Order: sequence, then C-alpha cells, then structure tokens
Amino acid sequence: MPELGHVGAKQIAALAGLAPFNVDSGAFRGKRKIAGGRKRVRDALYMAALNAVRRADPFKAFYERLRQVGKPAKLALIAVARKLLTVLNAMMRDRKPYLKAGPQ
Repeated sequence: MPELGHVGAKQIAALAGLAPFNVDSGAFRGKRKIAGGRKRVRDALYMAALNAVRRADPFKAFYERLRQVGKPAKLALIAVARKLLTVLNAMMRDRKPYLKAGPQ
C-alpha cells in the first residue's frame, strides 16, 4: 500500500477494509461490519493475523484478552489484523524496525 506511513491509523484501516462500516439511518442503528477496502491487502493481513496469534507474543496476548472478555474468534482475529496494520503504518511513518515491547 503506497499510503503506508502517510496517513493516520483510522484512514489506513479504512483503506485496507479493516474499519467497521456503519449501517445507520436516522434513529436506526444497524450492525457494524467490515466492508470495502482492498481485498488482497485485507486477505494478506488476515493470514498474517492467523500466524501472529499463534507465534507473536504481544499479538497473541491481545487476541487472548479479547477472547477472555467474550469476543468471537473472528472478531478478535480482525482486531489483530488491524493492530498489525497500525504497527506497519507506524513503522513506515517513523522509519524504524519493529521492536517487540519488553516487560513493563
């Protein structure tokens, strides 16, 4: 994605199709769904998220935390994919490699 590093986290998530799309009208509040964006980017991030929840500690912990509060597995995976995209965007913006966070 050529926009990586040049737009904010919300905009990059929308471009990749990982931002919730509102289906609202007047007083009616519909469901939020993931729609639009670039399908190939979204598919690649989804596959990366599958791998990240199995092997990468910070992303695995984030996924497990969402599952423990009752979120469905697919929703938690999409949240991890969006977090991966946000990290990639920040890496490109700051021109720094990924550094796994140490103990707090």
